[in-house]
Amino acid sequence: MSPRQSPYGLADAVRRILGHPGEVRAILWARLTGKRLRARQKLAALMGIDHRLTLPAQILERFPPDQMGLGDDIRMVGDGVLVAGAPARIAAIFDAEPNLQALYGDALVQDRPGDPVWPLLPPVFDADRLAALDYLGPVLAYRGSALAPACDPLSPADAAFRIAERHGPRAIGHLPEILSIRRGGPSGATPPAGEGGRIHHRVVEAHLGRTGRAGARIVVAPDSLLRVEALLPDPRPLASLIVPTRDRLDLLRPCLDSLRSCTDWPNLEVLVCDNDSREPETLAYLRALEGEGRGHVVPCPGPFNFAAMNNAAAARARGRLLVFVNNDVEAFRPDWLMLMAREALRPGVGAVGAKLLDGEGRIQHGGIVLGTGGLVTHGHRHFPGDAAGYGAALRATHAVSAVTAACLMVEAEKFRTVGGFDAEAFPVDFNDVDLCLRLNAAGYRTLLVPAAVLHHREAASRRWTPEARTRHAREVAALKERWGPLLAQDPHYHPGFDPDLSTHARLRPGFPEAGPVRLRRPPA
Repeated sequence: MSPRQSPYGLADAVRRILGHPGEVRAILWARLTGKRLRARQKLAALMGIDHRLTLPAQILERFPPDQMGLGDDIRMVGDGVLVAGAPARIAAIFDAEPNLQALYGDALVQDRPGDPVWPLLPPVFDADRLAALDYLGPVLAYRGSALAPACDPLSPADAAFRIAERHGPRAIGHLPEILSIRRGGPSGATPPAGEGGRIHHRVVEAHLGRTGRAGARIVVAPDSLLRVEALLPDPRPLASLIVPTRDRLDLLRPCLDSLRSCTDWPNLEVLVCDNDSREPETLAYLRALEGEGRGHVVPCPGPFNFAAMNNAAAARARGRLLVFVNNDVEAFRPDWLMLMAREALRPGVGAVGAKLLDGEGRIQHGGIVLGTGGLVTHGHRHFPGDAAGYGAALRATHAVSAVTAACLMVEAEKFRTVGGFDAEAFPVDFNDVDLCLRLNAAGYRTLLVPAAVLHHREAASRRWTPEARTRHAREVAALKERWGPLLAQDPHYHPGFDPDLSTHARLRPGFPEAGPVRLRRPPA
């Protein structure tokens, strides 16, 4: 049930271990002192993680096909087969939830007889992810009254789009237990090809037309995923790039150079939040930055307060778009800002994040997941940088609970509507998580745009001290107090994954036994 824990060969793994004795000692010490989660995470950071999850073919024997079928009031669309007991579970859920119009569950998928089995563990309903690929299959059940009598949906995605348009996204629920199996077809982790791909293109095009987005362009990516490109205003609005720093010119200079030279957005301003820089070379650089008209310096004296610094710059920013960028981030693909702006300018979208790669080219940030490791963590952390991610999550734009402020875009009006970053409760840590969750609560969705890719040398400018650890503990307590119920289980992340390892890396112990199962719906 476990994936291979590293994308490297044995010889390479040995070289990595021998070449990093300090990291190995830290792993062993964490293990010996009972910090097993920390030890596993440190090992994952050293070795990397492969995201391929499979089950033995014999698992299908535990899920025989259903012989009963659904009742007259419930319809089904998809190419899967319900397992024994599933119709009764579906009927019971519909009886208990009068406002529920459609339901999908987990599935087991086998491409060919004897092949390993893929577990299909979907998140809650997400129209953006669904536009990229139909992840709801192989079976979607819905009430006969959920759609117009003459409507015969082409696919689970077609039915779900139409039901969400008619009844709202919360009318569609996900039950995190095995309800169906599919043999001899592609796994739900990859987009359909051939006729299936053409059908999904038609479904998405029709959905955009019905929802007033007919002007959006549908692009077929090389991996067959669909990308919906919203129209951009003409002329392009001003984007304010906000970069906090304290000295560290070795980071700041390449960061700003990359933002200027590798960003194809025509209308930019740069604001550097200076937190008491003292080094003569840094001060000279900042003076030249302003003197040559390449940026503005916002003085932010006093104790380091990341949230307050960003708020101060945002108050001076003139742009419609605020783009918060850490000083240890570097752009290397010119389209990163445009890809994020297409989403951030949509009325119902709040914060937008990018895919970030660490110094070794692995995933550093693929969205923020709540609840894993007991608090929060970055999605797909330490996976290979070119990995598709589980369910194409590292390639398809999709909803997440939060994104990191290392590279976060939001419209200035939306940012100010929720009061910006909370500089009192979260001066350094979790201010990005808190901002996203407050935007979500205000009705704005948070999106990850994996096609926007940048490098991030995480915490390269950060030093831990006893005072910093004490402050961090206070912020952990504040996050739990304010958002405790949400930290129990992220709606965009499946409970079937092991919560004690990097996300999407391993199935939880005992899978696929469901245990207590609760119906999941998109956030209100």
